[in-house]
Amino acid sequence: MFQVYAPRMNDSAIRRVVIVGGGTAGWVTAALLARALGRQCEIALVESAEIGTVGVGEATIPQILHINGFLGIDEDDLIRFTHGTYKLGVQLNGFGRLGDSYLHAFGDVGLPLGLLPFHHYWLRARARGDTHSLWDYSLNAAAAAENRFARLDRVPNSPLGGIRYAYQFDAARYAQYLRERISAGAVQRIEGKVVEVKQRGEDGFVESLKLANGEDVAGDFFIDCSGFRGLLIEGALKTGYENWQHWLPCDRALAVASTRSTPMRPYTQAFARTAGWQWRIALQHRTGNGHVYSSRFISDDEAAAQLLANLEGEPLEDPRPLRFVTGMRKLAWNRNCLALGLAAGFMEPLESTSIHLVQSGVARFLGMFPDRHCDPLLVAEYNRQTRFEYEHVRDFLILHYKATERDDTPFWRQCGAMAVPESLARRIELFRRTGLIFREADELFTEQGWLQVLLGQHIEPAHYHPLADELEEPKLQGFLSDIRTLVGRTNARLPSHDDYVARMGVSESPGMPATSRQDQLARNPS
Repeated sequence: MFQVYAPRMNDSAIRRVVIVGGGTAGWVTAALLARALGRQCEIALVESAEIGTVGVGEATIPQILHINGFLGIDEDDLIRFTHGTYKLGVQLNGFGRLGDSYLHAFGDVGLPLGLLPFHHYWLRARARGDTHSLWDYSLNAAAAAENRFARLDRVPNSPLGGIRYAYQFDAARYAQYLRERISAGAVQRIEGKVVEVKQRGEDGFVESLKLANGEDVAGDFFIDCSGFRGLLIEGALKTGYENWQHWLPCDRALAVASTRSTPMRPYTQAFARTAGWQWRIALQHRTGNGHVYSSRFISDDEAAAQLLANLEGEPLEDPRPLRFVTGMRKLAWNRNCLALGLAAGFMEPLESTSIHLVQSGVARFLGMFPDRHCDPLLVAEYNRQTRFEYEHVRDFLILHYKATERDDTPFWRQCGAMAVPESLARRIELFRRTGLIFREADELFTEQGWLQVLLGQHIEPAHYHPLADELEEPKLQGFLSDIRTLVGRTNARLPSHDDYVARMGVSESPGMPATSRQDQLARNPS
């Protein structure tokens, strides 16, 4: 995904990149650029201790492991430092109907056979009276149901994939972790508040930043990680913002930490509420909670009361408010400025995509690394690919709201009745008629992800693929039974998530050395 950059040796080469804003987005960007660009390009990061960072969630998706591999991060050390736990998927409660609960599990669901994805064989069996759930064929789902976890690449002596996972951690400590482990001298941190953005008269390119202390910070290229303010991309360059609130209606969030709950669930929980939803994320030292809601349908005080009434432990602070507009910048890259993180757009944290969108944005930028002229064709291609990614993530999130049968509150009635983007409407109808799901190019969410949300929220296909009928009935039953047996047997050998975290030594004080049993547990999770 990432590669070390070998710059073109010419007078137009970019020699200095300036990142505006710290936090998770800023330090992820700085760490990746420092690793990729090496000493061929100076990197400076401007941040102010006066400006707080936004923390709306502390969960990730499996692609974050690519960051670790590229940066050479020791996972045990990361988990210790960030008070982290492991994540097998997202449990969604009450989204389709009151009382519903299903898991969007990472990893494989069953096995493909011949030309067909697994779910067509499962649909055939179900049509003949088989009552086994789709999730009976997912090792991640089985492990989550019993709060089990181990790092397991593959199920031994079988074609089944193993555990696919991500992290749940303290996002502020994650940014600190990256900052402290960047090679000495690779990134110049500049403390200061930007009060003016200076642009070149002839083309409007950003030339330098003036800080409150009078210092000027010049650069060849600027990366805006300044959060919702979009200090460069919007404040200076007036790029414009595309509002998606008519599809993703929540516009506010409240976040609060509570005392640690036991067991530490190896999955993120999302609970549909009257006018939005609530998250719950288990960490080693506390539980992260938040309420994402629409201010059109509930007051801030009512939203806070709902959040506090549904905590598992005692609150450790007052709820912290956040206001946002779901959507994206009309251009992520404008002139010699690239927006990342909240400066580029906001998709709300229902599927924990925020850090990934930073990561993929940096990877895309490195793959198209420009010279100081920023070729307009290159910029246009970057923006095209970014829009493709954001729109497909957007559609996946909208599905969680649109695919509801709830009519108990005005909020859910509006969600169920709303018109959705044509791209999503087409995908839903294709699945409803044929059971087919097609992943477009390299969009983020897999066919298995779409399948679980569609079925979990009661969008049922009228048919399965006719080729599934080619398999003889005894062979079909054996095929399905063998997968269930492998899933059950493997899951029974996994340790509990709490035990795994303790056995990895990550319950010690952050930053202290631990006696890791990673290799042993990966080979023999029992």
